[in-house]
Amino acid sequence: MDTIMALVVGTLYATALYMMLRRSIIKLVIGLILLSNAANLLIFTAAGLTTGAPPLVPDGASAPVGAVADPLAQALILTAIVISFGVLAFAVVLIHRAYEIVKVDDMDQMKDTDT
Repeated sequence: MDTIMALVVGTLYATALYMMLRRSIIKLVIGLILLSNAANLLIFTAAGLTTGAPPLVPDGASAPVGAVADPLAQALILTAIVISFGVLAFAVVLIHRAYEIVKVDDMDQMKDTDT
């Protein structure tokens, strides 16, 4: 399972970089989305794919009983999802505003309007 997840993460990173190097600004945003999803999967895979109960300690015990899931990776991924959503929302608004002004989607043509 780790090999499959490593291939999926690598494919997502490669696709994200390819999309971010395109000239269309919409493809740049799609690449940004894929890049954040690849980073989330990388954190999730690096933490280990184990199934288990939540890490709750029963009354009278000093540690959880049985196999438990690692809550740190889940908390990091949840935080990363919220941050990537904020970055994505900002990028969409910024791109929409730039498209309203320049009326073009091509980043090379946007660069030519600086003069």
